[in-house]
Amino acid sequence: MSDIKVKITDREGVVHNLEAPTDMGMNLMELCKAYELPVEGTCGGMAMCASCQCYVTSDHELPEKGDAEEDMLDQAFFVEDNSRLGCQLHLTLELDGLEIVLAPESDV
Repeated sequence: MSDIKVKITDREGVVHNLEAPTDMGMNLMELCKAYELPVEGTCGGMAMCASCQCYVTSDHELPEKGDAEEDMLDQAFFVEDNSRLGCQLHLTLELDGLEIVLAPESDV
C-alpha cells in the first residue's frame, strides 16, 4: 500500500486526518479538493494564485520552493515562515504524517 497519512486543520480549526495516495501523482491541493476541504486552487496548480496556501506545522524535510512558488508567496496575504503552496507539495512516502493548517482566505 502506498498511502500516507496527512493531518489538515481547516480554517475553522477542525482537524481532518486523511489518507493520501502516493501513486497517483497528486499534490496537497488536489488532496484537499478530493476531500472537499475549502481550497480553491483557482490557477489549477500552477503556483499562480496562492489560494492553496498552507502552513506546514510538522518537522518534515520538504522540497525547496521553486521560483514560481517564491514569487507567489511574496505577493500573497498572511504569509508565514512555514507557508507553502499546496499545489507545489507532491504527495510522496516521505511526507507520511505531514501536518498542515490552511491559511486564511485573502480579503481581496
